[in-house]
Order: sequence, then structure tokens, then C-alpha cells
Amino acid sequence: MQTSKEKVKNMASAAKEQVDIYKARLEEKADVARARTEVEKAIAHDLAKAKEAKAKMEHHEAKAKHAAEKISATESNYQTRHQPMGAVPTYPLGGNPPMNKHM
Repeated sequence: MQTSKEKVKNMASAAKEQVDIYKARLEEKADVARARTEVEKAIAHDLAKAKEAKAKMEHHEAKAKHAAEKISATESNYQTRHQPMGAVPTYPLGGNPPMNKHM
């Protein structure tokens, strides 16, 4: 299950992806308008597709990074909560612990 922090980060990455795709499409329209030949128009279209693919790739990389951050945070929390106490008993290890005088 996703944490809310991870969801927010993923939504921000998705928004950034959409902005990048929008920019690529606007640049494509401008390049197509400036193009004089069909080859230049095709190049502009291919360049826009490449930029869109790059934006999608970056979005998926960011999602993977967010998931990895969540896992590492969960593991570090588990390790800090389940550390051995490290206290050494003061009574001899082979013997019995001292009796409480107030019992």
C-alpha cells in the first residue's frame, strides 16, 4: 500500500510529465509551422515523440525512486525498533539473578 507521502510525490511527478509532454507538443507545432519540407515536418514530429517518451521514462524512474525511498524508510524503522538492547546483566552469567529484597 502506498503511503500518502509517496502518493503526493507520484502525483507531482505525473504533473511534471504532463507539463513536459505539453511543451513537447507546443514545440512540435512551432517546428512544423517553420518547416519548409515534409522531411523537416517528419523530423519535428519524431523529435516531439522522443521528448514525450523521455518525459514518460523520467516519470517512471521517479515513481521507482519514490517506492525505493519508502522501502528503505520502512527497513530503517524496523531496524531501529528491533535493535537488541545491548544491556549486560550485572549478575554472573551462569548463576541466578539476585533476588529482590522487597518481595
